[in-house]
Amino acid sequence: MMDSPEAEASAHSETRGDTTPSTSNTSGQGEDGPKLKKAALKRTTGNLTDAKTKKRKKARVSRPAQLGYTVHQGEDMLLVISSSTSQYDGSAWTPPKKGSKKKKKLTKGKVKASQIKKKKTVRAKPKVDNSPVAKEKEDVDLFVPKGAADNRWGQSLPEEVLVNIFQMVVVQDGAVPFLCRVARVCHLWNAAASSPVLWRKVTVGHCWIAPGKSQLPKTEKKVKDTFSWLAQNRFSRLRDFSLCHWTKNVTYAVEVVSQYCPHLCSLKLSYCTGLTATAFHSLGLHSRSLQSMNLQYSEFQVEGLLEYLENHGSQIKQMLYTHGLKSDRLLNAITRGNCPDLELLEVNTKLDSKHCELPICIQALQMACPKLKTFRMLNVRPLHKMMRSGADSTSGFPLLEELCIATASFSYMTDKDLWDILFGSTRLRVLDLRGCSRITPSGLTALPCPELECLFWGQYFSSNVGLSSTKKGLHMVTQKWRRTLQQLDIANQLFTEEDLEIAMSHLAHATEPDTLRSLNLSGTRITPSALRPVIVHMTALNYLNLSSCRYLPRGLKRIYRGQEEIRQLLDGLE
Repeated sequence: MMDSPEAEASAHSETRGDTTPSTSNTSGQGEDGPKLKKAALKRTTGNLTDAKTKKRKKARVSRPAQLGYTVHQGEDMLLVISSSTSQYDGSAWTPPKKGSKKKKKLTKGKVKASQIKKKKTVRAKPKVDNSPVAKEKEDVDLFVPKGAADNRWGQSLPEEVLVNIFQMVVVQDGAVPFLCRVARVCHLWNAAASSPVLWRKVTVGHCWIAPGKSQLPKTEKKVKDTFSWLAQNRFSRLRDFSLCHWTKNVTYAVEVVSQYCPHLCSLKLSYCTGLTATAFHSLGLHSRSLQSMNLQYSEFQVEGLLEYLENHGSQIKQMLYTHGLKSDRLLNAITRGNCPDLELLEVNTKLDSKHCELPICIQALQMACPKLKTFRMLNVRPLHKMMRSGADSTSGFPLLEELCIATASFSYMTDKDLWDILFGSTRLRVLDLRGCSRITPSGLTALPCPELECLFWGQYFSSNVGLSSTKKGLHMVTQKWRRTLQQLDIANQLFTEEDLEIAMSHLAHATEPDTLRSLNLSGTRITPSALRPVIVHMTALNYLNLSSCRYLPRGLKRIYRGQEEIRQLLDGLE
């Protein structure tokens, strides 16, 4: 430590006192020399003693404001931190201080003596350091009750309330990984998060590894152990399970879920690979309540699924898969009657797939699945096949409510093909014919569907639109379903202006003004005079698409959402 000015002054005065008697001793000559020497020594010794005492007292009084250390209270000890260290310690340059020039003149022995004195002065001040410790103790005592009181709400909150809060989050974001994270907060949250009610619907995605990366053996074991623990401790009431983007351990996951989830009703595998026949065999043994199976965009062993449908297809009510080279056998198994209680059948393909043609025998499907309610063929071109026996189905699809034959390219569907599918479907509510350019208004009006609510008939592809000619007869369609039609999509349909005006007038004079809610007229020849009555009378209309309408003013060609925006459109139509 650096020497203080007081200590330097004391050391300097001591040097002067030591030199004075030696000088008088050399100058004294004669008989009185020894007596004078003794008297001088007594006086100088007494003066030096008084001076040292005064200097020491003076140093003690001036030092209390500059403590050489501070005391901090930890969890179970007192920390004594010295303040003698500085940011300049160990550096080549130190800032100059007062009395630095005088210190250079001091000898090494005297510097050591001053350091010893400084150490003594630092040790002789324990009383001054008791006050900050006491203050810190008081501060700690003041803040501890506050922290405990702030955390009591989490401990006193009823578990039922937490379960209801968690349920809202689970519905929006899913059970995993949300429930796994909140279970680590405290014992109360763990108990609430482990409630079986919250684990009825679970979707597991990339929880342990990013897509496209390889799994190490250690990581793979961790995945299996974690999944097995969840199945045994959380999935006791699991009903709906989804697995997304898994390239490994898919068979293991399906086997574990089937073994520990007796109430499993729905299984969805999206973009998964490696599903073998062992998984389907395990589902047949343990999952007696399974009714829905969604295998779209996933790779699986077709033979295993065919065996499962032959033995347990009677319990399946919903089947969704992606059409491929080997999936034709799957559709043949369904038409042979392996799934007599099937209510939903959806077959799709990827947008960039080259295998869009789907050979299908509609008559065989009608006889094999009389309870079918939803039939979707997305982005496929169905090729109708006739039955070998030549027997015609007499009932069709009597319970069918939704038919979707939308495609991203051209379609072979004609009015006759559509009639063969829907001739017995009197309960049809939704009809999606987007891309079916060969369907005519007369073919639609001939359908036995008196209460159609949604008609999607838009042409969204320039190749089809360019080849299409001017059409007539839209007014027959709107006249037939004006009482029940809620959504109408005729985008890029080239009907004449007169036909559109008559069709819109039928919609405007419907018996219920709050029936129509969505109207897509994009790319049509609608005029302001034909559009105005629909907006005035249809008070529930909240979606209107007028983009690329050539007969409307430029500022009105856009999409309108909400009743307020649609009402403001009336000013521009005048």
